[in-house]
Amino acid sequence: MSAIGPFAEPVSGCKPAAPPALTADQQTKYDQLLTDVRTWESLPTSSAKTADSAPITDDERMWLTRECLLRYLRATKWNFAQAGQRLRATVVWRREYGTDRFTADYISEENETGKQVLLGFDNEGRPCLYLLPQNQNTKETPKRLEHTVYMLERALDLHPPGQETLALLIDFRNTGAGGQPSLGLAKQFLDILQNHYPERLGRALLTHLPWYVNAFLKLVNPFIDPVTRTKIKPNEPLPDHVPASQLMKVSGGEIDFKYDHGVYWPTLDKICMEKRQQRRERWEKAGKTVGESEIYLWGGDEPSLGNGQAAASGEGNGISEKEGAQLVDGVTQLDTKQGAPVATTT
Repeated sequence: MSAIGPFAEPVSGCKPAAPPALTADQQTKYDQLLTDVRTWESLPTSSAKTADSAPITDDERMWLTRECLLRYLRATKWNFAQAGQRLRATVVWRREYGTDRFTADYISEENETGKQVLLGFDNEGRPCLYLLPQNQNTKETPKRLEHTVYMLERALDLHPPGQETLALLIDFRNTGAGGQPSLGLAKQFLDILQNHYPERLGRALLTHLPWYVNAFLKLVNPFIDPVTRTKIKPNEPLPDHVPASQLMKVSGGEIDFKYDHGVYWPTLDKICMEKRQQRRERWEKAGKTVGESEIYLWGGDEPSLGNGQAAASGEGNGISEKEGAQLVDGVTQLDTKQGAPVATTT
């Protein structure tokens, strides 16, 4: 089977496990954090001590979902004060770093050779982000890290309802020593991943590790959070983690994937833009509430927690929407059959 674009959805049956119910104490901590976050009216525009403040935007309010708050609580071992501090720090970082301002056109040159590819979903419905350092095509500049953050954001756009994490598939096949990032860049990436994308890495599958990459991993190991470290799986068979029908042939799957930047890049951009627009429409329809359900926003069966209802109360408005099988508004020429990669029709 051949593919030229991302898959629209996971293989049937590949879905995340239901999250455990909150304990009474955890629910109380969540209620406290939600109440606090809903009082935020403005935050600094940067981490500088002299930075001006600016009002919280609708994009930021929509980002502050129920699951987002719970991720920060879990990452801080349910410390209400620390979770609030880290949430504030991330909103400020997103403003300063510009995560919502990176466009496909701006990042395009970094991915012209397909050194990062979103293709398929693993056995738990996690989007698979391939990092292919053998296709490295640019010098090490701040934009290389911006490219990785951009792809993390696109992976989160693609995840199915109920899934909060992603899978990194890092293939060091045919990679020279110059293809790996510097220690400084690796530390910056780990800092961003651990501080501003907590509870987002489901697993990292590393394959074809040469000796110098193993040596490099030993250098960065002290900077890796112990919980993150347990998610790193070196040299495990990828078909054990990803259905063969959504796994690249070179990795042991059935997909003969050929990267064509002129086709893949605009297709990925259009799919993600459509999904973001659909989420915004659901969020606005439900009352533009801080603490909205991500399952609802991503098109799952869970009702909205919005329309002025407090998310902590568990009350919803009964609204439930499912995404249609067909991408809309400009994507009608893309074939998005279930379990199949997006491909242009002839």
